[in-house]
Amino acid sequence: MPAVPPQYRKDASLEEANPHVLDRSMMAIARARSFFAPKLRQVGHFLTRQGIAVAGNLLYGLLCVRMLPVSDYAKFAVLFGYMGSLIVLLDIGVSSALAPLVGEQIDNLPLIANYVASIRRLALWVFFIIAPLASICFVWLVQRQHWGPAIVIQMLIALLTLAWFARVSASYGSVLLLRRDRARYYRIQIIGSLGSLGLLLIFWLAHRMNVYVGILLNMAQVIFLGTSYYFRAQQLLGVKGQPSRQQERAIVRLAMPNMPSAIFYATQGQFMLMLITFFGHASAVADMGALNRLFQITGFFTQMNPVLVEPFFARLQQGRLKRAYLAAVAIIALCSTAYTGLAFLYPGVFLWILGPKYSSLRLEVSLVILSSAIQYLAGFMWVMNSARRFIYWWNNLSHIILTLSLQVFVVWKFNLSTVRSVLYLNIACATLTLLVTIAVGIYGFVFGPQRLESQTETLESPTA
Repeated sequence: MPAVPPQYRKDASLEEANPHVLDRSMMAIARARSFFAPKLRQVGHFLTRQGIAVAGNLLYGLLCVRMLPVSDYAKFAVLFGYMGSLIVLLDIGVSSALAPLVGEQIDNLPLIANYVASIRRLALWVFFIIAPLASICFVWLVQRQHWGPAIVIQMLIALLTLAWFARVSASYGSVLLLRRDRARYYRIQIIGSLGSLGLLLIFWLAHRMNVYVGILLNMAQVIFLGTSYYFRAQQLLGVKGQPSRQQERAIVRLAMPNMPSAIFYATQGQFMLMLITFFGHASAVADMGALNRLFQITGFFTQMNPVLVEPFFARLQQGRLKRAYLAAVAIIALCSTAYTGLAFLYPGVFLWILGPKYSSLRLEVSLVILSSAIQYLAGFMWVMNSARRFIYWWNNLSHIILTLSLQVFVVWKFNLSTVRSVLYLNIACATLTLLVTIAVGIYGFVFGPQRLESQTETLESPTA
């Protein structure tokens, strides 16, 4: 009787029936491992280092929402909301100019030190110009709250101190990143974040928690970051830089194209809180400040975009771009929809985070989550567009004109003294941003990315 071939035996193993199936399976597993392993390591690196610092700051803010009385938290929210916008105005893209100006000369320590000294002198001039104007605007903004001259002066002192040391942190922190001392960079952030959080809990347990403690501990963290980055940058450079007019002009020339956008986003960052501060009462200001803390939940994931998303799409082959782009948008849109649905179906989850003082904000919580989800999707797409050089002259210009036109019309026509009306405006602005970002993506796929100067010269060269 002839032997039965293995592929016809009922008890034949997969390897005996088709020895190539196992090989193909192992190869597919190996390819998947090689694709996902580096990305999972990067995600783990983010979560265990920068993620810890961001989570500590997020928890600090949420605990202040729960611990402070409504009237005190209104002051806390206005101070740090205004500070966030002021920091962007004081920087206007100057700190981010260090890396592209140094380029590949990261071992040229005197060059880096000279650029840092030039940035420092520019920052000093900008501070002396912007700080008085910002102080006048702050006093005008809070005049309807009737907090009294003494409290407003104290808030101004805290505001200017925070803004200055935040500028120091940005300037010298970029040196650590440039010199690839990321371990110390993240360690300083973690120590500052968890240190202020631990002290906050100690004061709370000792029943000594108030608005002054909340502000001073946050100030201590910012001062710690600024001084730590300063001394570490001095150690890494080892030389004292000398500012020069030529380098200052190079810094300004590089930062100038981004200045209109930086100024616009500085004013937009806390626009809703500023509106309710000017038109509303202290309770409405506190409500808006508490709701803004929920924006930081998506803000935690937003910080992953330049670290993980942008490098991936920048290196992606052109043949795989469209499929990966659409798949990423679909995944983020699905997650954003689920996140928004959770807020509308179970707003109590988010109300529990804010505490019992804000339990009446059921619809407002849902609106905030909807707005943050739209903004996150738009920001995610913007990062992908930027990574593929889908950046055009009409992009920021159209966004700024359309957004300002919408805001001016709404401020002129509608009552913005309630939190709910301000949130509806925020959703409209977020939707407009998303539509502009989608238009930029479509334009990029149809007409191609913006050409670099070197590519244009190559195409126009007769010898090319």
